[in-house]
Amino acid sequence: QAQLVESGGGLVQPGGSLRLSCVASGFDFSAGAVRWYREAPGKEREFVASFPITADDPTYADSVKGRFVISRDNAKNTAYLQMDSLKAEDTANYLCNVLVWPDGYWGQGTQVTVSS
Repeated sequence: QAQLVESGGGLVQPGGSLRLSCVASGFDFSAGAVRWYREAPGKEREFVASFPITADDPTYADSVKGRFVISRDNAKNTAYLQMDSLKAEDTANYLCNVLVWPDGYWGQGTQVTVSS
């Protein structure tokens, strides 16, 4: 059964850092493009970052550019999102998505709360 499990969220003060992980199982993770999204209460799901299948060419939303770094380790079937200089507006449930055309897989998300 295909599954994505995110972890690493929590409560952090403004300016702090967190590293999110997304572990895949049940499908060929290395054949998929990875994306992170986030959902905040009362807001639409927002794209955060993506990492393609083979090229080391990540893309980021303007709101996180320069602060977040997406990466992947195919040997561990895991994607990461390193988040630095966190702001209150980064508070959201962060979800991992892997697209192995034509199938897309989603995790349940991990909550990130940035507050003093």
